[in-house]
Amino acid sequence: MRKDAWWAQPLLIFCGFAAFIIYSTWAAFQGTHYHFGPYLSPFYSPELFGDSSHSWFGPKPGWWPGWLFFSPALLILWAPGGLRLTCYYYRGAYYKSMWADPPACTVGEPRKTYLGEKSFPLIMQNAHRYFLYLAILFIVFLSIDVWKAMWFPDGFGIGVGTIVLAINTILLGAFTFGCHALRHLIGGFRDQLSKSPTGYRAYACVTCLNQRHMRWAWLSLFWVGFSDLYVRMCAMGIWHDFRLI
Repeated sequence: MRKDAWWAQPLLIFCGFAAFIIYSTWAAFQGTHYHFGPYLSPFYSPELFGDSSHSWFGPKPGWWPGWLFFSPALLILWAPGGLRLTCYYYRGAYYKSMWADPPACTVGEPRKTYLGEKSFPLIMQNAHRYFLYLAILFIVFLSIDVWKAMWFPDGFGIGVGTIVLAINTILLGAFTFGCHALRHLIGGFRDQLSKSPTGYRAYACVTCLNQRHMRWAWLSLFWVGFSDLYVRMCAMGIWHDFRLI
């Protein structure tokens, strides 16, 4: 009975999610063109095993089964991907846009039963807080990558790629440190937060980011994909990185 274009927002969100899922899956399975000079694609960071100079433990290990496809991204993407998949904002967004659960307010669902998140597989959404712990480590790894992106063969410098990776880390940090689970962990569990001045200040800081959690979620999603694209295009010789300093 709704006369407005209630379907517009779910459709846009569906297209945004679909585009990112398709591109990130394709990029992860490439296993090539993910590094250029001091730049490393965030889809491949940290590079545990690989052929670039960023690799922690050298090339693909000899014990890796020959029949099993190998890409450095597939070893680590499950962690940041798990944070987004279980994120409270993303749940509400893709439940509506991709599962029509429900597609919009006062719009009927294409099903008659609702089991909630108390049964498999949605009960696994409760692992969100644990993915948060891993995601915080990834912010550290990406920060190190930004530092490395300032050191070229001829010494210190800043290129366009350096700025792209720095913005990516800032946006991912804003999304991660504005997480609802972190807000609870940092002080939301207290009955009287005022009794802990330090905890209150930390809680207020996380709350400031949390109030714009949706914005950080979309900006970081777009920019992490663009960061991989930038490094990939430079590695393929299609785009040319410019040194600013």
